[in-house]
Amino acid sequence: AVVSTQSGHYAGAHADAKGILQLIKNCQPKNVVLVHGEERKMTFLMEKITDQFEIPSFKPANGEQINIPCQPQVSATMSKETFKTVRSAGNQFEGMVVRKNNQLVLLSKEEAVQQLGLKPHTLNLNYKLCLSGLNLEGSVIMERLHSQLSSIISDQKLGTFKRQHDGTLNLNSVHITCRTEGGRSVIHVSWNVEDEPIGKAVSEILEECGEDLITN
Repeated sequence: AVVSTQSGHYAGAHADAKGILQLIKNCQPKNVVLVHGEERKMTFLMEKITDQFEIPSFKPANGEQINIPCQPQVSATMSKETFKTVRSAGNQFEGMVVRKNNQLVLLSKEEAVQQLGLKPHTLNLNYKLCLSGLNLEGSVIMERLHSQLSSIISDQKLGTFKRQHDGTLNLNSVHITCRTEGGRSVIHVSWNVEDEPIGKAVSEILEECGEDLITN
């Protein structure tokens, strides 16, 4: 994917390295952000971009925020509510700049949805772990998982999982369930991209420890 800060347009396509380099040549962007691909290939492509075009390129991980310096600076007005949010947020603020009455206006996500009639979208991520070697009830698995995860996640200062009446575990948008699929117990984890640090931590713990996390 290529972002042109000069024109303000976004162009993306599934293409090989040659196709992406041609796209960059046509768009002449100030910065390039690679958002999909294998780590090794993305690193190679970033080197090609630097060699051929001498422009900055980035390959952020899922959910990672990056700061891209842009010149020249642009002045925009904003509502009092947005101004308070920007001040409290420090250097990080998610919004949209639009042109209204021949001047640029900075809108918060909520203002953009309301004033522009936009439909909000939520990116949901998923991970699952098959427990082929365990012969335990789902309630027992979730009880042990709750105990282990609560300790680990709390130590990482990411919050505390709460166990619901139906046995599922929740922390913000992170939702963990245990289902029976094909005679095997399967742990499902889902989360919104806003909670990527928690979701990523949980999935990495399950990936590394697997069934040992529940049996120990």
